[in-house]
Amino acid sequence: MTPQIDPRAGAAVKAADRAHVFHSWSAQDLIDPLAVAGAEGSYFWDYDGNRYLDFTSGLVFTNIGYQHPKVVAAIQEQAATLTTFAPAFAVEARSEAARLIAERTPGDLDKIFFTNGGADAVEHAVRMARIHTGRPKVLSAYRSYHGGTQQAVNITGDPRRWASDGAAAGVVHFWAPFLYRSRFYAETEQQECERALEHLETTIAFEGPGTIAAVVLETIPGTAGIMVPPRGYLAGVRDLCDKYGIVFVLDEVMAGFGRTGEWFAANLFEVTPDLMTFAKGVNSGYVPLGGVAVSGRIAETFGKRPYPGGLTYSGHPLACAAAVATINVMAQEGVVANAAMVGAQVIEPGLRELAERHPSVGEVRGVGMFWALELVKNRESREPLVPYNAAGEANAPMAAFAAAAKAHGLWPFVNMNRTHVVPPCTITETEAKEGLAALDAALSVADEYTE
Repeated sequence: MTPQIDPRAGAAVKAADRAHVFHSWSAQDLIDPLAVAGAEGSYFWDYDGNRYLDFTSGLVFTNIGYQHPKVVAAIQEQAATLTTFAPAFAVEARSEAARLIAERTPGDLDKIFFTNGGADAVEHAVRMARIHTGRPKVLSAYRSYHGGTQQAVNITGDPRRWASDGAAAGVVHFWAPFLYRSRFYAETEQQECERALEHLETTIAFEGPGTIAAVVLETIPGTAGIMVPPRGYLAGVRDLCDKYGIVFVLDEVMAGFGRTGEWFAANLFEVTPDLMTFAKGVNSGYVPLGGVAVSGRIAETFGKRPYPGGLTYSGHPLACAAAVATINVMAQEGVVANAAMVGAQVIEPGLRELAERHPSVGEVRGVGMFWALELVKNRESREPLVPYNAAGEANAPMAAFAAAAKAHGLWPFVNMNRTHVVPPCTITETEAKEGLAALDAALSVADEYTE
């Protein structure tokens, strides 16, 4: 697809946006959204003809890239056949999507409850856990993100929670492992794992095991910094949940469907939760869809007892048809294997080479198409490039870095003092190298703010 240059059309789109669209997570008068004219594969472009390599995958959801023709065709075909239908009926696209997802989930997560996205998937997973156990509390980690709806944002462990946290959501936060910024004075991954598990068990003990319905964790935390847990940690959490009768919920909204080079990140750690949430990559974000994969023992709770929850658009036929096509494309075209291969052979060595040359890079971490660079002012002290939750002038170094990336044709994902490398799982080796070259240039700007 060739970008069409039409600045007047772009100006009209921008004007209507500024007049009428209320943007999420933003001070409305201080933002300047780019008017997007089109997208294809790993790229998108504006009305002035500027093309960007998308290292954000939209918002970490275009796992098969933009405008895949087979998925577009499936949506068109479903729209011509059955555009929508109520969730209480058996519909082919819905049934097939559930079957394909259940085939790929770990263990006995064979029942699929469809939602409209990731946040409401987390909401329903927590509701299921509370009803199943008869307990009120939920434990979740600092340095986490689980969605913007009321329960999900309270489960979240970063500053986006603060404005909505009335301290009445029944959520208790704890520290999960992160050796680079350890809260446990650990010096090795094994120490970090052992001490994090001890901390979690102590938290459970002091909160009262009989009051805790669920532990909710991102399998690999996403926007909080792509902190791959040490080997043994998730298995240890699984054991603690079993010990105390707590439901183990893994949030795979961002990590699922090929992002880590596996269908689900849980497979990397050989762990099966009781409930697993998903969204985003399930259909590459082409039509909103999320869900909860439910284990047999949780499903039994609602075998004769109605589940008190639902959504008008649960399992929407257009969204499910997109999911069926996406999963089939991923299987037929080796997308999951591509994410693993390009991640291991191009992205990881490329990022580690950049870290050697740029003093602003404190750490490289990730797997598959799921990477982060921790940007620092000083490598020895590990002082972040910008303060925690920085804004305005305090965030100037990160703003300058992001601007430099865009100037070199790369659209970056920046969050606090990190840049994430999360391109489509279909990215080619050539595209990955192009992105690394642009990142190299942008990091030179970040280096100017180091000590």
